[in-house]
Amino acid sequence: MPIRIVVPELGESVVEATVARWLKREGDRVAVGEAVAELETDKVNLEVGAERTGVLVRIERKEGEDVKVGDVLGVIEEAPVEVSGPPQLDDAISSTAKEAEASPQEPMRPPAKERAKATPVAKSLAQAYGADPAQVPASSPGGRLTKEDFQSYLERQKAARQAETPATPAVTAGAGASQPVPVAERERREERVRMSRRRQTIARRLVEAQRAAATLTIFSEIDMSAVMETRHRRKESFQEQHGVSLGIIPFFVHATIGALKRCPLLNAEVQGDEMVLKRYYDIGIAIAASEGLVVPVLRDADWMSFAEIEKAIDEYVRKAEEGALSLEDLRGGTFTITNGGVFGSLLSTPILNPPQVGILGLHKIEERPIARGGEIVIRPMMYVALSFDHRIVDGREASLFLGRVKDLIEDPEALWLER
Repeated sequence: MPIRIVVPELGESVVEATVARWLKREGDRVAVGEAVAELETDKVNLEVGAERTGVLVRIERKEGEDVKVGDVLGVIEEAPVEVSGPPQLDDAISSTAKEAEASPQEPMRPPAKERAKATPVAKSLAQAYGADPAQVPASSPGGRLTKEDFQSYLERQKAARQAETPATPAVTAGAGASQPVPVAERERREERVRMSRRRQTIARRLVEAQRAAATLTIFSEIDMSAVMETRHRRKESFQEQHGVSLGIIPFFVHATIGALKRCPLLNAEVQGDEMVLKRYYDIGIAIAASEGLVVPVLRDADWMSFAEIEKAIDEYVRKAEEGALSLEDLRGGTFTITNGGVFGSLLSTPILNPPQVGILGLHKIEERPIARGGEIVIRPMMYVALSFDHRIVDGREASLFLGRVKDLIEDPEALWLER
């Protein structure tokens, strides 16, 4: 009896997906619950399993096709599980020998779980160049092949080909200067790579955020001396006690929550002609994964310790690189923190993460001369930026928020008094 493989429910507000890859080919046997295909949504990747044991007789939707909930991906023909007793040793040897004489053997195809996992961009590059992803070494902890892995592989292949090609003697002129390569012979290569569904969604949401909100950004700078001194003094004991290093994000998470309690309009959203004020603090932390920006959420962050925040962020970074973030990891969020300083950014204007009305941008810590008590001193300074929706947040409220964040970061002991 044929059994259809259909696109399952994808989660809250997710109705479409893209067939990222098939883990089985037509004619392959599948067991009940075994993953047969991987779908890419605008938030996470998920596997679709077989509901019956049988043979995958038909693939209806090819890799790269867009599908909706309920669409038929393929068809499985039910078949009983093959059970056979152990063959006699002589019979097995004879059978194997006959098969070897009859035709050359195909290389063994590894099980689906052992094949190289690749990001959608890396798979698109592999298809464009006709390469086998299984031959490309993956650098991420989870063994997931990224665009950077594939590009490095291509560069190594190109270098190897150049090393094997005999050098062409340079055409000399005058005192032996080499002649420039003619324009017609120069390599002017272009690539056309389809954006992943996640990148398409990021692009669409960023444009929508700019169009749907009255965004304004204000700036301040923070003296990070107290935080840096605290980290230096506590880093070894913190590492030994909790097994994670102490960064600056927990300081800013709690400083942000302290400021949100003073300025609740920044922890709200607009619904029609109403403002929904959130009396809880689910703080989104922007993470730049290889497939694009994701914003997993620290739920009830006001109840989290510094160690719990660091462990949660480490886990989110790992899951983002392995494509293992769940919809629950990304759902909701009342305010977002993004840190461009890890990439050396000195100043930026962060874009809102709808339907939130506020986002705090952190930047590079840089030693600069500033005035203190009538003297010029060198201090580790950071520019911070607050983008907010001017429809419900005025400049006064935003300035008070940013000033409170500055006060709490420059006097970390006040963070404990805020809790």
